[in-house]
Amino acid sequence: MTTTLITNIAELTTNTAEHGTLRDAALVIDGDRVAWVGPASSAPAADTRHDAGGRAVLPGWVDSHTHLVFAGDRTAEFAARMAGKPYTAGGIATTVAATRAATDDELAAVLRRHVAEAVAQGTTYIETKTGYGLTVADELRSARIAGSAADEVTFLGAHLVPPGSDPDSYVDLVIAEMLPAVAPYVGWADVFCETGAFDADQSRAVLQAAAAHGLGLRVHGNQLGPGPGVALAVELGAASVDHCTYLSQSDVDALAGSDTVATLLPACDLSTRQPLPDARRLIDAGATIALATNCNPGSSYTTSMAYCVTTAVLQMRLSITEAVAAATIGAAKSLNRTDIGHLGVGARADVHLIDAPSITHLAYRPGIPLTHAVWRAGNPSTLGKR
Repeated sequence: MTTTLITNIAELTTNTAEHGTLRDAALVIDGDRVAWVGPASSAPAADTRHDAGGRAVLPGWVDSHTHLVFAGDRTAEFAARMAGKPYTAGGIATTVAATRAATDDELAAVLRRHVAEAVAQGTTYIETKTGYGLTVADELRSARIAGSAADEVTFLGAHLVPPGSDPDSYVDLVIAEMLPAVAPYVGWADVFCETGAFDADQSRAVLQAAAAHGLGLRVHGNQLGPGPGVALAVELGAASVDHCTYLSQSDVDALAGSDTVATLLPACDLSTRQPLPDARRLIDAGATIALATNCNPGSSYTTSMAYCVTTAVLQMRLSITEAVAAATIGAAKSLNRTDIGHLGVGARADVHLIDAPSITHLAYRPGIPLTHAVWRAGNPSTLGKR
């Protein structure tokens, strides 16, 4: 393995207690790991050298919530929503029909295109879900395809009750047939615990069955209104509860007193014209938050983590440091990973070099593509593209 020295870093955000934020810094990549971090003046020799040119370096984005195995287009639904039609999640059925009709090659091509798009913008670790198949065969192939390009795969057979199906019978199918088929190909299970999807008892049954298969737990909760999603996630020790748009004080207290991460999806809330989550309230209470794109064709068609960070700063009252942490180490925690989301020695070498002297520019210059270079597990994925 070769070593690479990245030096002349104006500002290095490590997300570690040992180093925090360093000025005039450098780091060394050895294979796929960070081998050294410190002042540029003390940097050791390496096989190759990259001059950061006075730019800022931070950990690569960790996008912990996406839906990238899909087919079809929902532009008309988006246009109708912008014209005032409320979002009810009913459009998921449209994507289900298109996904079932697509070939494996077509679905894999869509997945690869969006992963490449995300990496080019500084995302170095990606979770994605099934959930647009909703039959045993289609959920199984979605899981297999997802694993060909995503870092983490989540089973979301309990995304929606297919049209014409009985909810309780469908839950029985998810538990008895889908889970055993899909479990070898996924690390997580998720459920859409929401009015119009699955109630608390149905969601609990799916999640408990998933845990019996050794899968980690995630929950879609409290997106469309107050509901049991957060309480259920905390009760079952889920790693993450995602959306958290409508939270009671008891929800906030429960999250603050648990290890469950509140994953916020601001691009989705803007696209569906829902209120933005109260991130400030969660942080001040002591809860851990993550930011993710929720990239999907219906309610949040973006792969830009920078957009989510900018929104969190400009509209959700987070500092730039808090927002970057939520999009990196907070998101890593939501995936139970300790080797990503930071640039400490021994971490996976997921390095994001931006065309600015500090991370403040991510919000100071909204909408400007600032990614200059990306190393993903030590691999220079977009080196020299800008």
